[in-house]
Amino acid sequence: MSVVRGSVDTVEITRLQPAGLVVSPAFSHVAVVPAGATTLYVGGQNGVDDTGAVVSQDAAAQSVRAVENVRTALEAAGATLADVVQWTVFIHQDADLRAAYGAIAPLLSGPGAPPLVTAAVVAGLGVPGALIEVSVIAAVAAD
Repeated sequence: MSVVRGSVDTVEITRLQPAGLVVSPAFSHVAVVPAGATTLYVGGQNGVDDTGAVVSQDAAAQSVRAVENVRTALEAAGATLADVVQWTVFIHQDADLRAAYGAIAPLLSGPGAPPLVTAAVVAGLGVPGALIEVSVIAAVAAD
């Protein structure tokens, strides 16, 4: 089993690649957040502007904006993208999958071992015209 420990804002998150599971540079299988850390949950973010309007019908542009919205939400709680433990990504079946995921894949991982990532192609999303939805779980040092 491969074990990678990474310190994120003094929170040491242990990411595991257990023997018997595929080893990928794109994601880890298990993350252990230590006791005392503050856990942050960011609900689904789409590629919309601050008025709720979809920014484009381009999957890559929506993907980048969805991650920017995640970043804004995390910063409001005192966290950064580097503090993300797990990403959940839903991509609409009509979207260009390579463009949508390709635009954000480099943003999903920070220093050290990659975070956990769950991605799915779905028939629809809650926001009309949305091609992607992203949510995250992050951890930071407790105050």
